[in-house]
Amino acid sequence: MPPRPGISLTTILEAATEIADTNGIDEVTLTSLAQKLNIRSPSLYNHVNGLQGLRKLLAIYGLEQLLIVLTRSAIGRSGDNAIHEMGKAYVSFARSHPGLYEVTQVALEPSDPEIQRLGQEIVDLVLQVLSAYDLEEETAFHIARGLRSIMHGFASLEQKGGFGSQPDTNVSLELLINTFLAGLRTLKNQPLS
Repeated sequence: MPPRPGISLTTILEAATEIADTNGIDEVTLTSLAQKLNIRSPSLYNHVNGLQGLRKLLAIYGLEQLLIVLTRSAIGRSGDNAIHEMGKAYVSFARSHPGLYEVTQVALEPSDPEIQRLGQEIVDLVLQVLSAYDLEEETAFHIARGLRSIMHGFASLEQKGGFGSQPDTNVSLELLINTFLAGLRTLKNQPLS
């Protein structure tokens, strides 16, 4: 059976993102998605391989969107400015797309070549930005992990209401990135111990 006209994989992923961002990833089911798209659930099988297939495609879509946001934030910038903008872009993505962000963090199939490729592209982008700090290669990888941990931790705590409403979390984020950068500057040309 051919796919219904007007329903594409992109349309499906955008609708699933809306459900995830509004109601949480657990509310993304084939039934809820079909209702949102005003189609019958079996029609989705023309595009996705069940709920697990949908979630995997949604994770890939989320990683693609995150990569786009991070790349745009880094273009034309270097050093501290690039790190600041990437950090803010990362947290902003998690704020704007809480459900989509959540599914990117769940390793549905960590060995999937597409998930690995996108993850590596994000790491490569961060390493490219970190090249301004003249770090040894292995140190740069560790620093990239640290930056991701900081951004993910901040975004996750904020999503779960872990910071409360006062004081302004944007100020907290700015101070966190500044602290990270201060530590990063002390590592320049230092070997790992």
